[in-house]
Amino acid sequence: MRGVETRIQEIRHRIFREVARMAYHTEWPVDKRIEALPYKIIPGEVGNFRNDVFLERAIVGERLRLAMGLPYRSAAEHAPLSDNIEAADQDETYYTPPLINVIKFACNGCKEKQVLVTEGCQGCLAHPCVEVCPKDAIRLDRYNGRSVIDQDKCIKCGRCVDVCAYHAIIKQERPCAAACGMNAIHSDVNGKADIDYEKCVSCGMCLVNCPFGAIADKSQIFQVIRAIQSGERVYAAVAPAFVGQFGPKVTPGKLRAAMKQLGFADIFEVAIGADLCATQEAEDFIREVPESLPFMATSCCPAWSVMAKKLFPDYARCVSMALTPMTLTARLIKKDHPNGKVVFIGPCAAKKLEAMRKSVRSEVDFVLTFEEMAGIFDAKHLDLATIQEDPDGVNDASADGRNFAVSGGVAQAVVNVIRERFPERDIQVASAEGLQECRKLMTGAVAGKYPGYLLEGMACPGGCVAGAGTMQPILRSKTAVNQYARQAKHKTSNETEHIKELDKLVD
Repeated sequence: MRGVETRIQEIRHRIFREVARMAYHTEWPVDKRIEALPYKIIPGEVGNFRNDVFLERAIVGERLRLAMGLPYRSAAEHAPLSDNIEAADQDETYYTPPLINVIKFACNGCKEKQVLVTEGCQGCLAHPCVEVCPKDAIRLDRYNGRSVIDQDKCIKCGRCVDVCAYHAIIKQERPCAAACGMNAIHSDVNGKADIDYEKCVSCGMCLVNCPFGAIADKSQIFQVIRAIQSGERVYAAVAPAFVGQFGPKVTPGKLRAAMKQLGFADIFEVAIGADLCATQEAEDFIREVPESLPFMATSCCPAWSVMAKKLFPDYARCVSMALTPMTLTARLIKKDHPNGKVVFIGPCAAKKLEAMRKSVRSEVDFVLTFEEMAGIFDAKHLDLATIQEDPDGVNDASADGRNFAVSGGVAQAVVNVIRERFPERDIQVASAEGLQECRKLMTGAVAGKYPGYLLEGMACPGGCVAGAGTMQPILRSKTAVNQYARQAKHKTSNETEHIKELDKLVD
């Protein structure tokens, strides 16, 4: 639903904006303000989005708490919204699991899977649906000749769906579960969606595919603003997928100017870290494959790499040990600004999980999505399209580094470095996008289907441009990223000025 301004996007934007305003207005008592906000966001006596205004406000209240980085509470817990609000009101609060939460009283309790006969059934003479059903679960209504499915017998195989000439039989799945490539979503005792956190890799695809907006992740909007206000030197590291996210007229120079108006000390393009990552992975691949490893999987997508390690632990060593673009960029920033704080701004929910790792916490202090950043801009009434452009733009990254944002771009960047540095070496690539396809890719690799290959996995279908924190249509993002990449002064990752720093950053 990225690029479609639904009621869910409208509510999310209001919440992010109000949390940012609450952080900026230091004269407001935070505990009193958060109690009043559900009434501001959902005014009046009649619900706008559901049939119960009180339910709407309760849902908004939990969304506000999550946006403050606070834990989700069930409807059974009796406590004010401001309960433990002091935990959020500090300039550095790490994300604590679980990152992605189902607000149970917002969940519609969708059926996990069902096959239904619609009004489109014509009661035809052939009735192939009856003939193909392996469980005799379909009978004919004696009055109108239409098919009727016995749900107790139906095994949801979908054969009747395939043979209906009128497409009058449909197969429905719970949208959040269908989007989950880890099979981590099931029903609780009340029929509400429930996440198995042992399986979940926090890709956020359930979040963007729930039509009821019942799934939300935590945010650090409040903490980032408080850090800037406290006098910290906060540096923004912006992921390559940023192009076009804040409007078609928002150039890198305008984005830089807007970020500086917010109080950021400087802004860096994470594509420079992507260049470093591609170069490191190329060197590791040449050194390790096939002598030590049967294949190598890329490491930049945290949801993909965690999935591979969880489901295929015996092959965890085959996932590249290269640092991710986010971490490499943060290290590069802190090398020159050791007392600074780094906030990664990108499309990805799983990056929040990555930043929680003890090995990364010292590098990346905060993680925000583009959607959350848009709420901050709105809170300060910044019109990025008309702001005066900063002539310095963002950074001098390569075309390949900028193309990390689209599916296939990571592997291509690594291949191009290898071809330039080791022209005698032939390299084969296999790639997948979406966790279901990524699982198939790893299954094939483990079975020996891809000997000596470089494997690229992207948890989000389309790549980072399809991450849970993006706002524009995925195809438009791909086009915008490709166009911006073509403007780079360098083609391959190992040509940029930052490559000379790689050895110092990975020691």
